[in-house]
Amino acid sequence: MPKKGKYISQKNDHKLQEIGRLILRFMNENSTKIYNYKQISDGIDHRNPRQRELVIQALHKLQAADRIKEPEKGKYIINLDIKGTLTGIIDFNQSGNAYVTVEGLEDDVFIHSKNVKDALQGDKVLIVTYTYKGKKLEGSVLEVLERSRTEFVGTLQMVTHKDFGFVVCDKKTINTDIFIPKGKFGGAADGDKVIVKMTEWRPGDKNPEGEITQVLGAPGEHETEIHSILAEYGLPYEFPEEVEKDADKIDRSINDDEVAKRRDMRGITTFTIDPKDAKDFDDALSIRKLENGNWEIGVHIADVSHYVVPGTMLDDEAYQRATSVYLVDRVVPMLPEVLSNDVCSLRPHEDKFTFSAVFELDDDAKIHNQWFGRTVIHSDRRFTYEEAQERIEGQEGDFKEEILVMDRLAKIMRQKRIKDGAITFDRSEVRFNLDENNSPIGVYFKISKDSNHLIEEFMLLANKKVSEFVSLNKRGDLSQNTFIYRVHDDPDPAKLKSLRDFVSTFGYKMDLANTKKVAESLNRLLQDVKGKGEENMIETLAMRSMSKAVYSTEPIGHYGLGFDYYSHFTSPIRRYPDLLAHRLLQHYLDGGKSPNKAELEEKAKHCSSMERLAADAERDSIKYMQVKFMEKHLGETFTGVISGVAEFGFWVEIPENGAEGLIKLRDLMDDSYTYDKATHAVYGSRTGNRYQLGDQVKIKVVKANLIQKQLDFKIVE
Repeated sequence: MPKKGKYISQKNDHKLQEIGRLILRFMNENSTKIYNYKQISDGIDHRNPRQRELVIQALHKLQAADRIKEPEKGKYIINLDIKGTLTGIIDFNQSGNAYVTVEGLEDDVFIHSKNVKDALQGDKVLIVTYTYKGKKLEGSVLEVLERSRTEFVGTLQMVTHKDFGFVVCDKKTINTDIFIPKGKFGGAADGDKVIVKMTEWRPGDKNPEGEITQVLGAPGEHETEIHSILAEYGLPYEFPEEVEKDADKIDRSINDDEVAKRRDMRGITTFTIDPKDAKDFDDALSIRKLENGNWEIGVHIADVSHYVVPGTMLDDEAYQRATSVYLVDRVVPMLPEVLSNDVCSLRPHEDKFTFSAVFELDDDAKIHNQWFGRTVIHSDRRFTYEEAQERIEGQEGDFKEEILVMDRLAKIMRQKRIKDGAITFDRSEVRFNLDENNSPIGVYFKISKDSNHLIEEFMLLANKKVSEFVSLNKRGDLSQNTFIYRVHDDPDPAKLKSLRDFVSTFGYKMDLANTKKVAESLNRLLQDVKGKGEENMIETLAMRSMSKAVYSTEPIGHYGLGFDYYSHFTSPIRRYPDLLAHRLLQHYLDGGKSPNKAELEEKAKHCSSMERLAADAERDSIKYMQVKFMEKHLGETFTGVISGVAEFGFWVEIPENGAEGLIKLRDLMDDSYTYDKATHAVYGSRTGNRYQLGDQVKIKVVKANLIQKQLDFKIVE
């Protein structure tokens, strides 16, 4: 009997802790409000008498722990006076240590691996802070307030001669293995790569418990690893059957009633310019010379909003995805293929419904008139970037004159943009030649040429002018119309100062006096480093000094482009914010009132979040392919450039294929090395040897780990 009593007591204590967590999470939503126990019970959905009794007990425990206060009898408020407590988002590094980002705090708070408690990557946590050795602010996790996720990708390891096992995940994502009890294997075998759902983590237990929900396959196999990347970021790789059926039912006819509501531009020369492997053509350009000698340029965008209607399953799915994901060997589209590659895609020799921005430009690219609205077009030709580039470089062919006019106007617009403060990051992107099994057989770099810039400038023009049209009235004052913007905040002054100080060691100067001078300095710097050994390093550091572009309802402008008002309007097949912009623009063209700003802001945040996940997945797929490509080069030596430096080692990039590998400091046997953050370098304490960002080094490829997507290099003397 005593044993049973003790067991019930522990169970009850665990239950009260869980209820305490729910109470704190609820009260944190409005930390200045006072609640009675009934309001708290309702707020956490504990409404029957037995549950309410447990809520009262949990409140007493929280009060005893000084987590809440009782300003008047029976009424409670969060205790914001607990000394040194902060709330933020936790981010782990490979070593198991973490940093917590706290809003309003300039520096992240360091959390040693022994003080992370049961926190996982991306969780919202409550931490207590203290000063370590009198100078460095550190913290310990008190409690996880909100889990960022409960599903993870890992490899099942059965315990020999036992009927349980553990799923071992990427340490960056979850810093402990997940215990899988008997009956929760979901058909997985020892060594399989799986998706595991964490079901509970009892106080005092070293490991959380979970169940396997999906078997992905054998580690290292191509399909397994690609599906693992998508699953790691919670990105789907197929559509629910009912969504596909919904898409198949769409009326794709170009009927006369709908055409009558639109501006008919089918008789005007129109074409698309896209990558050679593209299937979703979401933009086209039209051109004709007007009687007054000016040019009418139409920027025509697939009218996705005509087919994807709010409140439908199709729209809900598109919103949840928020973006198409471009992996090395496939596209995971935002919309089902019947829409993205067929109904909405502006394919040649087919009539298509579009949403257009039409501009009258003179020979100096000055805008005389503009018009926005729904249209119907007929594309005469599908160009690849390479074909359009041939016309620009002098080769004969169809629509050469039209392309040359557009190229000339685009170059004028680009020059003006740079003069007005736009920053020209023009980094090449790594691409792979794949065989029939999707294995990489070659690497090349995608470099932007005039044909890319031509499309870019007209898309930028449409995005900018649509944004201005909604945001400003005819007098040029703010219209107060709610809209979804693509915003890019000014760079962090501290990061710019660090960049200036660092590049000065290479003889480059930067003027940080004002925003215009900063932009001019950055452009000059990017131009001056072209072709130099330090080019990649300085470009990387300059990029890191920039803020990240996001979606928002606040028009704070786009620093990198030098625009006061900017939105994404030109890619609604693959980006949900563009679809929102189309709907809002039509709403205002129809004389509609400004919609609820808070709802749109919530959507903007979701789209920004999904965009980050997609970018991370795309980056992982490139890393995976690079490791797969380098498997064939184990033992070979290359000359590389140091591309990153950290406390535990430094990364070296091989310029001819973009592959990046790690050299651990512990593997440098000639000396004991120390990391210097200010100079982005490590120094040997005895020899004075230095390995600095941008230095050229000779390396040997010693290990290629497909599952971790990691290359290990060794310095060759």
